[in-house]
Amino acid sequence: MRVIRGLHNLKAAHRGCVATIGNFDGVHRGHQAILQQCREHAARWSVPLTVVVFEPQPREFFAVDQAPPRLTRLREKVRLLRDFGAEQVLVLPFNDTLRSLTGREFIDQVLIDGLGVKHLVVGDDFRFGCDRRGDFALLAEVGREQGFGVEHTRTFTVDDERVSSTRVRTLLASGNFSAAARLLGRPYSLHGRVVRDQQLGRTLGVPTANLPLLPQPLTLRGVFAVVAELEDGKRHQGVANVGFRPTVGSERPTLEVHLFDFSGDLYGQRMTVYPCTRLRGEVKFDGLDALKAQIERDQARARHYFSAAVANHDYSLPLASAPLGRETASSDSSSAGNSADANDG
Repeated sequence: MRVIRGLHNLKAAHRGCVATIGNFDGVHRGHQAILQQCREHAARWSVPLTVVVFEPQPREFFAVDQAPPRLTRLREKVRLLRDFGAEQVLVLPFNDTLRSLTGREFIDQVLIDGLGVKHLVVGDDFRFGCDRRGDFALLAEVGREQGFGVEHTRTFTVDDERVSSTRVRTLLASGNFSAAARLLGRPYSLHGRVVRDQQLGRTLGVPTANLPLLPQPLTLRGVFAVVAELEDGKRHQGVANVGFRPTVGSERPTLEVHLFDFSGDLYGQRMTVYPCTRLRGEVKFDGLDALKAQIERDQARARHYFSAAVANHDYSLPLASAPLGRETASSDSSSAGNSADANDG
């Protein structure tokens, strides 16, 4: 798969495609349905499927503190888009230059001159352009003039509710990881590379793998029972803290993971962490002795959770496949609200 960073890197070989545009945060099952919709057209035209995303996401550009937490970093998003059929991802830097384009300029520079689109799939309330004229109607009008097709995304529902990134975030924030997995089509996970840190956990007898997180709003915060997958594919149960470690103080968010009954050097390794259940929120303790006592209680609760979950075949564990629930896909964008959030994120 080709990742193209910025319009200036588009080459003649990238032109001629079926395209879709959006945040695609989480690449959930609604997004996956859009990609399937695009793949059908790409196969008909015998052209690549191109996904256009923005970095940062528009709401992060305009109001970082009020932007919703990300479900996926760009690296993970690109990998998932590839897994679900995208052959090209055009990453547009969302900056003053891009935001100053009118709706027609965006269409001309990105879709026509840049990508040479054969067919475009977008939500029918997709808005773009500094003149606020960029919408589905303008895309359809220009498409008729220039000879490319435009259609709206299909609405995709699970258990009679539309799948959206917002719905996934709400479920994760409430600790309902099993329901979130049904919407994502996979267990939710956090990813990163283990780095050297203060090594405080080692002095407390609880060595941790530390994975720095981006300085953005956190989807999760607190202490969780987790399953961690290492580069060798082996999975280990453990407990993790996501946040700012208030007892010791930290300016950047960190994912700290303690693996049960594990010994070895993890520095430099990439790790995938699957939260399974929320144990508690972050708390500032009166000293390290109080923190150590609470860590021991957290470990005991996590071990008990895993023992009970395995015995009861609990589908919140990433070791099992969660039931996907009732699902429907509809071409009627007026049903179940509006479909744009399915690819806007």
